[in-house]
Amino acid sequence: MNPAQSAATSQPLLSIRALRYTWSGDAMPVINGLELDVEAGQRVFLAGASGSGKSTLLALIGGLLAPDSGSIHFAGTDLGALSGSARDRFRADHLGVIFQQFNLMPWLSAVANVRLGCQFSRQRRHHAGDAERAAHELLSAMGLAEDRWNRRADELSVGQQQRVAAARALIGQPDLVLADEPTSALDVDHRDTFVDLLFEQARRAGSAILFVSHDRSLAPRFDMTRELGEINAGSMA
Repeated sequence: MNPAQSAATSQPLLSIRALRYTWSGDAMPVINGLELDVEAGQRVFLAGASGSGKSTLLALIGGLLAPDSGSIHFAGTDLGALSGSARDRFRADHLGVIFQQFNLMPWLSAVANVRLGCQFSRQRRHHAGDAERAAHELLSAMGLAEDRWNRRADELSVGQQQRVAAARALIGQPDLVLADEPTSALDVDHRDTFVDLLFEQARRAGSAILFVSHDRSLAPRFDMTRELGEINAGSMA
C-alpha cells in the first residue's frame, strides 16, 4: 500500500471542495464550486464536453494551476498551502499523468521516457527499485513489443506512444493517475484494450485513476462516474 493510501484510510485520497478557477481574460469561471472525492484505489470516470473544464481541473489537481478559491486536499495535505516548488515535488511523488497529447520526449527512447516518471521523485524511484527493469516490465505489461523499447518516441505509432505514456505515469506506484482523454485517438478495439491494460497495471500499483473523457460509453467500466456539469456550477457541459 502506498504511503498516501495508508494515510487516507479514514478520508478520501483526493477531496475537492468549492473549487473555483477563472482563466485570465475570461468573464466567467470555468471551474465554479466544484466538489469531488476520490478514494484510494478507486477508478473514477469524469465525463464532460470539450471546453467544460476537464483539463483545467486536472491541472489544478496536479498543482500546475492555483485555484482562485476553494480547497484541494490530497491524502490529508492541503495543496493550496504549499509553495509552487512544493506542489511540483508533491506532484512528482504522488501523481502519474497521461496527457491527451502524451507529451513524450520525441528524441528519447520508449524506455527512457518511462524512466522520466521517476527522475524527479525520490519516493517513486524507491518504489520502482531498478528503474530500467521497472520500465521494461511496464512496457511489456502494456503490450509494447520489445523491439520498440529502444526506439525514439517519434518513431512509434500513436497507439504505441500511448502505451509508453501510460507506463511513464504508472512507474513508481503513484497514488493517483490522472488521464486526460487518453483514448481519443484510438478506435474502439484499441481503446478497450488500452483501458484493460491501464486498469490491470493500476491495480497492481495500488493507484487510483481519475479518467476524464467525453466518451461516455466507457463509463460503465469504472467504479464511479461523475458528470462535470453536476459537480461544477461553472461547467458548460
